[in-house]
Amino acid sequence: MQTTESLKRRIKSAGDLLSVVKTMKALAAVSIRQYQKAVESLDDYNRTVEMGLQIVLKERMGAMMQHSVFALDHIKEAGVKKENRKVLAVGARVADYVEDAGQPIDELQATPSSTAGITPLVQEIIMIIEEWHFKHNVDHFMLFYNDYISGANYRPYHVQLLPMNRDWLKEIARKKWDSKTLPIYRMDGDKIFSSLIREYLFVSLYRAFAESLASENASRLASMQNAEKNIEEQMQDLHMQFHRTRQMTITEELLDIVAGFEALS
Repeated sequence: MQTTESLKRRIKSAGDLLSVVKTMKALAAVSIRQYQKAVESLDDYNRTVEMGLQIVLKERMGAMMQHSVFALDHIKEAGVKKENRKVLAVGARVADYVEDAGQPIDELQATPSSTAGITPLVQEIIMIIEEWHFKHNVDHFMLFYNDYISGANYRPYHVQLLPMNRDWLKEIARKKWDSKTLPIYRMDGDKIFSSLIREYLFVSLYRAFAESLASENASRLASMQNAEKNIEEQMQDLHMQFHRTRQMTITEELLDIVAGFEALS
């Protein structure tokens, strides 16, 4: 049987662990909101990029449809052999899962620890995309990430980065401009279009990282909530054991005193 002192030590250890879990739970909740705000801040940025594409595409839609960026239709995953795929993974854990499934990793990037680390990572990935496109003739890029919903809920999600969706571009080109006067641009059409594509890639990748990091913290929050519940239940059980053991010890001491008194009598 455990002594009251050993039970006290176990209760203290459980209390210390509960304090750590509550701190981690609070940090996860704060991080989720941080990444949510990052996603919300992209709305105006994304709107500006779409407006730029809208003006360029109104004049150049016919010609642009022949551009190499629209050359390929969606490539079915089952139709692409492993040796013809190039995979970039963000985070060692994701890379391990992918490699365990038999898919080699071509590039591995570290997971950003905060919103401040997302921008440089996105810029690095855009450079890798351009390198794969021009040096390795990669034209089809798919982005897979976790889409944060709410609370501790998220879902796997994917989007085609390139080639850009024809229907989406047509919809933008046909969209009615908000004012009566259309803006004009003096830059070369190809250059401004390429710049807008880079901004589109930036917004898409930034949102994917912010959503995935929010989802990761949602998963962490759910784990901490379960851990907190288990520790609280364990502490309750330890307190009951402590009081029961203490009562038994007191009873035994009283019986010893009575027995000793009777022996002396």
